[in-house]
This record gives sequence, C-alpha cells and structure tokens, in this order.
Amino acid sequence: MTGAELEDYLSRIRSFARERVTPAAAGWAQGRVVSMDMFRKASELGLTGLEVTVKLGGSGLGYAMKAKVCETLAAADFGFAMSLVNTHNVALKLSQCASDAVQKRYIPGLLNGELSGCTALTEHSSGSDFGAISMRAVRSEGGWTLNGEKIWITNARHASVAIVYAQCGDIGARDGIAAFVVDLNAEGSVRRSRDAGFSLTSAGIGDFSLSDVFVPDDHLLLAPGTAFKSILTEINGARTYVAAMCCGMLDAALDEASSYGQARRSFGKSLAEHQGWRFALAQAEVDLAASCALVTAAIAQIEGGSDAQLLSAQAKIHAVQTCQRHLATALHAMGAEGLRQEHCVTRHIGAAQIAALVDGTTEMLLERVAKLARPASQ
Repeated sequence: MTGAELEDYLSRIRSFARERVTPAAAGWAQGRVVSMDMFRKASELGLTGLEVTVKLGGSGLGYAMKAKVCETLAAADFGFAMSLVNTHNVALKLSQCASDAVQKRYIPGLLNGELSGCTALTEHSSGSDFGAISMRAVRSEGGWTLNGEKIWITNARHASVAIVYAQCGDIGARDGIAAFVVDLNAEGSVRRSRDAGFSLTSAGIGDFSLSDVFVPDDHLLLAPGTAFKSILTEINGARTYVAAMCCGMLDAALDEASSYGQARRSFGKSLAEHQGWRFALAQAEVDLAASCALVTAAIAQIEGGSDAQLLSAQAKIHAVQTCQRHLATALHAMGAEGLRQEHCVTRHIGAAQIAALVDGTTEMLLERVAKLARPASQ
C-alpha cells in the first residue's frame, strides 16, 4: 500500500472502532457476549490477517500496522483488541509453520471471522515460568495424545482452534516443549469461562482441559527443541503491542477528560480554565508521549529484525505504569461523570491491570531490564 492508502485504511479502522466497537463496549463490560458478527465485520477489514501473506488470503502488511491496529481498537475496548489480535496471531503462525492440510483447514475460517483462535501457554503451576508447563504430549500411533489444563487463555471461551504448548519430555525440560494445533471442539476437550471482579467477556478469557485428545502428526506445529525459543522471540512483539494498546487507552481517556473539562463549568468558568485542573492532565500528556516514543522505538527494532528484548520490556513497563497512574488522573478530572458506563475510563482502568499481567509481569520485565540495560562486565 502507498502512504495514502495506508492512511485511508487506518481511517476505516478508526471508524469501525468508533461506530461499532465503542457502542458495544459498555455492554461487554457488564458481561454481554461479543457477537460473531463483530468478528466478521473486523475480518472484512482484514484485521484477522494483517500479517498473513496475500497468497494465503491475508493483507501481507507489517508488524507496525498490527501494533497500530491494536492501539486503535484498544482505545475503544482492550478486551476486543486482545481477542482479535490473538485470532490474528494464530492465523499468522499457521501461515508460517503449519502443514498445507492444516492451513487449508483453519486459515480461511480464521480470516473470514467464522473461527476464532487462541494460543495456550498458562497453567496453574506455570505462568511467567513457561518452562514449567505440565500439559503432556505422548507419542501415539500416527500422532500425539495430549492431557492437561490451560487457564486464563484469551479466546478460550469460543476458540475453535488452539496452538497448545505441551511437554514431550520431563517437566522443566525446555527442549522437550512442543506446539500443537488442537481442535477445541474435539472429544475430550472441555472449556470453562473465567471471570473476575470485572467482566472478561470481550477478551473471551477462559480455561480448557484436554483429556486423551489425539492430535495427528501433521498438527505438530513446532517440534520439541524449537517451541521454547520461538515463544521467547515472539513475546517481544506481544509486549510491544500491549504497550501500544495502553497508549491507546490512555489517549482515549484523556480525550474524554479534556472534552468534559471544556464543557463543565465550575465557579464561573470551565474546568479547563482552572490551572490546577490542567496541570494533572498536562503531566499525563508528558508521560503518554514518553510511552509512545518507547513503543515507536520498539516497533522499529522489531520491523528491522533486531533483538527487541530490552526496548519491548521498557515500552511495556512504562506504558502500563503510565496507564495505571493516569487513567486514575482522568477519572479524577471527570469526577462522578467518569463513572458513567458510556465513558471508557473505568473499563480501561480494569484493562490496565490485565495489561500489567499478560506477556510478562512488570516485576519480571524490570528484572529483564536490569540484566540487559547495563550487563555486568565479564
């Protein structure tokens, strides 16, 4: 696409977020289920195949566009953005690694919005400690048999296909971990919704268990010895687009607070005319600009094929903490008005806490920064 074509494309995505996602988001926050029609509308814009090659039905665009789309959609609803990008990521991984038969079986449905996908890593005993997964894959005639449980998985409530990471060797052996393409509608697959103090429906978060689920040989996506390294590389991209999503959420909240401050009058003038009111939002703008700069730098490294471990960690830490701090600033600036369901501030506050946990907690990433920013001399 030319620069003008890309801008037109982004304009259509912004319209979709504004006209379709935002009006539905308040209901999702109260537990309403996302309709499949919403995913089909997103697929018509190519949002489930942004990075998938044109040959396989995708748009063939780069990572930077994915990050921008995530930011735009998260400004309306973080959960829906997470759900959509997870389906996209499954389609992308299948396009890169799956057999022809598996690609033909799943990619068309993922791209046209008829299917959703999920990537399953987290278990009861292994979150950030990915190497400790206990989902078992045992060699069977013509394939593998999987047993175990995955929890807190985006899209697990409705996904038809999952990329499941399982241990083929001894527990804790990183070179024993493999990735499999699993039909979650197969016999032996049982799913459960996962809920919290605020609704998780738009992200489709849930758990699933596999009991003697057979996976054919051609559904082995990443062989033992390759899966662990693959996920560690891909997670830099995930951390960066989550950081971009935090920037989108805060930007949207500051838009709402600014509009409210110009309209709401207090002591004979608008809130925006009170210096003390303006200063808090001005500090938020400064911190948001810094987060956006880190995200831009991390995107450039990822697009350029460089090692983005440090910048992606820095971007996510700063964007999450900025979001957590200044969404509260925006809510305070709007007072009780900010609590109304039609405003994004309160649901973004909840989403920011989820953002702090996914793809590496803040504490885990701080440790990563400590090791990479100024490594000890040999």
